[in-house]
Amino acid sequence: MRIRLSKRTTDSTSFLPSNEAKSIPFSTADLHSTLSHFSIKPKSKLALLMQETLQLCEAPALKSEVKHCATSLESMVDFAVSKLGTNKGVQAMVTVLEDRKRAEKKNSPFKWYTVAGTAKEVSNAKATTVNCHPQTYAYLTYYCHSLKGTRTYVVPFVGDDGTKAEVVVVCHTDTSEWDPKHISFQMLHVRPGTGTICHTMEEDTIVWMTS
Repeated sequence: MRIRLSKRTTDSTSFLPSNEAKSIPFSTADLHSTLSHFSIKPKSKLALLMQETLQLCEAPALKSEVKHCATSLESMVDFAVSKLGTNKGVQAMVTVLEDRKRAEKKNSPFKWYTVAGTAKEVSNAKATTVNCHPQTYAYLTYYCHSLKGTRTYVVPFVGDDGTKAEVVVVCHTDTSEWDPKHISFQMLHVRPGTGTICHTMEEDTIVWMTS
């Protein structure tokens, strides 16, 4: 399959300290002042992407979804712990590329990969997990959410150039509340609630679960 596994975030993008992140308004209504604070041109590509991130964060959650946009590392960890609890401990799982420089060598970040072994289930559909996806913003921001009926696997992949990877794969077993126009339904030619939707995680996407 042709997928992207290398990280989206750049080395120049990092979390702000928690206190600083809390002091900067994070909303569509305050976007203009945020752009000014970071000297970002209002009509630039980054400004438009920042607006899309805010709209995603402000959109209503699904009935079975709990969501949070984390603007600091402390905020992300606190949200994950609040949903998972601390009785059994909490761990973070990410996709690991054997050689990221080789994986990113070509101009396109999308590459051909083949499943090279057996999938290992690390969290079943009854367990709670929190998935955190990086978003484009003036500083590192993650969209974190927890959905019911989610299975998590670790799957060995190998690229057409020989790059090996241990890939985190998330499967959503209940899609009945999803938007019928979701890209997954268009690609797989299925309807909400009619099947399981699985997708790979890029290396800067984080899956939190109990240890």
